[in-house]
Amino acid sequence: MGLVICDMSISLDGYVTGPNASRENPFGDGADSLHDWIFKDPTDTDRQYLQDAITHCGALVMGRTSFDKTVHEWGPGGPVPGCPNFVVTHNAPAEDHPGYTFVTDGVASAIEQAQQAAGDRWVGLHGATVMQQALPLGLVDEIFVHVVPLLIGGGTPLFAALGSAIRLERLETHASPAVDHLRYRVLK
Repeated sequence: MGLVICDMSISLDGYVTGPNASRENPFGDGADSLHDWIFKDPTDTDRQYLQDAITHCGALVMGRTSFDKTVHEWGPGGPVPGCPNFVVTHNAPAEDHPGYTFVTDGVASAIEQAQQAAGDRWVGLHGATVMQQALPLGLVDEIFVHVVPLLIGGGTPLFAALGSAIRLERLETHASPAVDHLRYRVLK
């Protein structure tokens, strides 16, 4: 079975979106540059981090908020073409969304289904809430954060509401002009 990976761009103060995130403003106020390392003059190393995430991804698990805010941009394939998407939600939408499976019995069930679909490839966690639910349950194997030199001061924090300390082992660090790439193993 493949690894369960949280791979997110964050501000230096730990936010994955700014305040007032919505469908019209998916990254929130002041957070538009969180993904500049991908879209504006990426280095070869930056491109390699993105390509590795895409190549190794076998399935994605996301929260309903992430789905609702961005499905119109991704379309039926989701953020990683060819990877099935599992959406953790209390209520599945009435309309059909090809490429998306709505899971109403919790994050553990969504991750289990995603692991079955992914086989030996990674299951990527997309969105702070899904990661915050999965990490305390011991379901996350590695955390990749791409720390952007930006202080947002509010919005959606990646590491809120964990409930207790979680120990990590640093596996890799790399700096480029736009971002610091940090990779950790979750110690269980």
